[in-house]
Amino acid sequence: MKRVQQGFTLIELMIVVAIIGILAAVALPAYQDYLARSQMTEALSLADGQKTAVAEIYGQTGACPTNGNDGVAAATDIKGQYVAQVEVGGTAPDCTIVATMAATGIAAGLQSKTLTMTMTDNAGSISWTCTSSADQKYLPKSCTHA
Repeated sequence: MKRVQQGFTLIELMIVVAIIGILAAVALPAYQDYLARSQMTEALSLADGQKTAVAEIYGQTGACPTNGNDGVAAATDIKGQYVAQVEVGGTAPDCTIVATMAATGIAAGLQSKTLTMTMTDNAGSISWTCTSSADQKYLPKSCTHA
């Protein structure tokens, strides 16, 4: 009488483990990049929050505001979970907002990196450009190197 095999063989289990390993090798770096992009989005959000104030003060005074003056909070008071500070300054007509990422507790590719929003006055028309010292793959789509 022949016995019917039940369960998986060792080869079948090894193949399943190998497939799971390959999937993990592909998924983990993609997830880490996604996580870093979400952390960089916080910097863009905090910098965007200062754009209106900078443009208004520049329009009224013709000078770039600085942290602690003109109603702009101190640089270390404008921070988030992944952003250490947001510095407002520059020289008219090129005012800047610089968000500096935290040095710890953040994706390795973003530690202490900066995201800079630069305002330019083109004969009364205000435009903003976004640059960063971080790798472009971590930047949100709305922020590209100039």
